[in-house]
Amino acid sequence: MPAFKELVFSGVQPTGNLHLGNYLGAIKRFVAMQAQFECLYCVVDLHAITVWQDPGELTRQIREVTAAFLAAGIDPARSVVFNQSQVPQHAELAWIFNCVARLGWLNRMTQFKEKAGKDRENASVGLYDYPVLMAADILAYRATHVPVGEDQKQHLELTRDIAQKFNNDFAGTIAEQGHGEAFFPLTEPLIGGPAARVMSLRDGTKKMSKSDPSDYSRINLTDDSDAIAQKVRKAKTDAEPLPSETAGLEKRPEADNLVGIFAALNDASREDVLREYGGAQFSAFKGALVDLAVAKLGPIGAEMKRLVADPGHIDAVLADGAARAEAIAAPNVAAVKDIVGFVRRR
Repeated sequence: MPAFKELVFSGVQPTGNLHLGNYLGAIKRFVAMQAQFECLYCVVDLHAITVWQDPGELTRQIREVTAAFLAAGIDPARSVVFNQSQVPQHAELAWIFNCVARLGWLNRMTQFKEKAGKDRENASVGLYDYPVLMAADILAYRATHVPVGEDQKQHLELTRDIAQKFNNDFAGTIAEQGHGEAFFPLTEPLIGGPAARVMSLRDGTKKMSKSDPSDYSRINLTDDSDAIAQKVRKAKTDAEPLPSETAGLEKRPEADNLVGIFAALNDASREDVLREYGGAQFSAFKGALVDLAVAKLGPIGAEMKRLVADPGHIDAVLADGAARAEAIAAPNVAAVKDIVGFVRRR
């Protein structure tokens, strides 16, 4: 495989309130990666409509996710911040990839089965085809790295399969047209961090989710300091004090979750947290976690609210980002059309 320029792509769906899990599992990592990589961060609104969205709410949520990116520290002058639907190459490349991907590959995707549930026949074609569009999102930029959660790892493996098959199917043409041995990279997942998976504050065995009916199961990024404090204090725990070593967190999902949240917010490890708080009762630990969460998340929520109140500024950031994104994607997709054999306008 030839060397490709290192480039990070990732996206967040604009489908409801962003919460602590979105921040620690994705957005906080996006901010850190700006120092190491050239990055594109996308509000994936085409993915959002795989299930029906109220148009007015979708517009609001696109701007809110963008505001969260900016409030958390993503710099739109350094990184490309845009919404997917403004760059037509995503949808164009997805169709070509639909003709590369195999039906059997998509039938193995577990997320579709989970999201469609028993009513699979009434699910949209878009929901079924979601992983192919995700592959196009990434490969339109020939991105080499994607920060993903464990739940998206299978989709990234499909992205690699599609890239490999395209490279193999058109190997002769790719070489003839001067692209070397392969046109697309085999994108690498970036999985990890102390809180790659944040669990519900009410049930440590379930992932923190915006669809949970209990607002006390999650900390929303727009929560004020009082709401953050109340939710942390009401978070489910067990009767035992905190252990002094991480082995003691096994079979204690709520304790493990709160220690992981503290570690991620404080840029520390679980071991670091337990060295300081091992043996403490949860009442004392929760007090420290309240102070930390309010200090870290309060300013983000306040800045989000300020930005959302200025939609013209957010729209300008997205328009600028879309133009910069298309400047990368357009020549890549044009080259794909040439490789496939399409006749296109010059």
